[in-house]
Amino acid sequence: MKQKKYAAKLSRSAARRAKGSGYLCGLFQKNQPFMYRSHTCGELRTDHVGKTITLAGWVQAIRRFGAITFVDLRDRYGITQLYFNEEKAPLLDAENVGREAVLQATGRVLERHNKTDKIPTGHIEVEVSDFKVLNSAATPPFTIEEESDGGEDLRMKYRYLDLRRPPLRRNLELRYRVSRTVRSFLDRNGFWEIETPFLIKSTPEGARDFVVPSRMNEGQFYALPQSPQTFKQLLMVSGYDRYYQIVKCFRDEDLRADRQPEFTQIDCEMSFVEQEDILQIFESLFKEVLTEVRGITLDEPLPRMTWDAAMRDYGNDKPDLRFGMKLQNLKAKGQNGLPLLEQNEFPVFRNAETVIGIVVKGAADWSRKQTDAWTEWVKRPQVGMQGLVTVRCNADGSIKSSVDKFFNSQELQQLAAFCGAEAGDLVLLLAGGEDLTRKAASALRLELGGQLGLRDNNVFKPLWVIDFPLFEYDEENGRFVARHHPFTAPKPEHLEWMQDIAKYHDIKANAYDLVLNGTEIGGGSIRIFQRDIQEKMFAALGMDAQEQQEKFGFLLGAFEYGAPPHGGIALGFDRLCALLGGQETIRDFIAFPKNNSGRDVMLDAPSAIDEVQKKELGLG
Repeated sequence: MKQKKYAAKLSRSAARRAKGSGYLCGLFQKNQPFMYRSHTCGELRTDHVGKTITLAGWVQAIRRFGAITFVDLRDRYGITQLYFNEEKAPLLDAENVGREAVLQATGRVLERHNKTDKIPTGHIEVEVSDFKVLNSAATPPFTIEEESDGGEDLRMKYRYLDLRRPPLRRNLELRYRVSRTVRSFLDRNGFWEIETPFLIKSTPEGARDFVVPSRMNEGQFYALPQSPQTFKQLLMVSGYDRYYQIVKCFRDEDLRADRQPEFTQIDCEMSFVEQEDILQIFESLFKEVLTEVRGITLDEPLPRMTWDAAMRDYGNDKPDLRFGMKLQNLKAKGQNGLPLLEQNEFPVFRNAETVIGIVVKGAADWSRKQTDAWTEWVKRPQVGMQGLVTVRCNADGSIKSSVDKFFNSQELQQLAAFCGAEAGDLVLLLAGGEDLTRKAASALRLELGGQLGLRDNNVFKPLWVIDFPLFEYDEENGRFVARHHPFTAPKPEHLEWMQDIAKYHDIKANAYDLVLNGTEIGGGSIRIFQRDIQEKMFAALGMDAQEQQEKFGFLLGAFEYGAPPHGGIALGFDRLCALLGGQETIRDFIAFPKNNSGRDVMLDAPSAIDEVQKKELGLG
């Protein structure tokens, strides 16, 4: 219901602009001759009654009532009802007009007898005096309505038809409004939009590169940029001070709902700034977008949370703050736990590296069937736990658990109190290795929040996560890697620790993420801008001097010519639009997306190339 209200709000917003002389329909209100239309299908109101107008669009629906016929005509701006009287209706039938035919109609605007407030034009209709079929249409493979009967694969194959549906039109309108707001804000704040190349050198940045063979340089390849990271740093070296792009990026990685092989980000960089400067300006940008696009004003500063606190309390570095249920660490490294877990004979807790509890408010009366279902949920291979311990804090003050034979009532009371549980609450406990248990508890918390209706997509809870680790250890390859990217600066107070590999786990990065509703929508850092420090960073990641020169010699050389202190951020444009639209998948906020296999099923791409092309590229 809330999603429908939001859709109606967007439609009303579009209608208000259509009625005035704004962007949408001002072109059609000037006294100029137009070949196909004088007004749009979302523009006419009761103050147009009596005027003769011309519309053009697609046939949404045809309704026959005896000798008369009504046609809903649709364009990007809305729907207008056309009235074909006893004289004109037979001509319409003679033309064999069907759904999605392109129609031009001229007639007089009338006030409707059966008014409706469901659409902005619902108080008028047009009595058609003349019409022309501009193009006929085959029967669409699915209904082009608010709710379609077509499956996702079918709709993606015929994406040009799916884009006619109101939900996708609203999504792309929202996307445009976000980009317009972003550009306006950044322009007012002194940023220049500067394009950077798409054909670049392949450099290690975390994901696989898409590569492009060079015909003129046989046997050599360009890469498509995973981000404009090094280019925006070079622009700072060039003295451009404040740069941005709304830019395509490319990563050859496995896909999911919020990933595409080509995606868009709002890429920004600033010179002579510290972390606080960047957080302040892009917090203001986010708030302005939220106000302009969703009509929501956030007056208070966004909360900030350290990476350590996020991992401790939520089990991940992108916490969803729309609901509580913080993780309670009863037995974790470096934290004060509950002593009785070490003393008790229950081996699952005593032998575990960590024990994490989640309090579900008011759930003490859940049935055995319900708690068993959650036990099975955590046993799934994707979660990986052996089981789940439950503690019920009954409303009458009694307390029961699934491990009563190991704990007496007093011990269970201590356990529940440690977790912050009260009468009527249910405590769910997971035990095992530190990393696995934390990840499982995080997944369980999010699943509980979703099933209990606590993750409302029309509620927005943003925050900054700061003080990330600079490095993380890659167990598979037996070495340290950069948690963000190799251009991220360490905290100044940790700079000297770069010489000591034993300290790598403790070094914090001058980095920050903007998180919204459990999703990272942006991340950035203060950059390294001095050659010697950048060389130390590369060396820490296992690159010798020769490899540094081969892969990043251009950047190291630039740092010798007066590189300023600088930093920036990249916001995931597709993800931001999807979240603002109240959805989790980015696919319907991209005009022509790929499917989960990275294929464009409409174009049937990727596809083979012919032997001549292969030979020209040196691939034959």
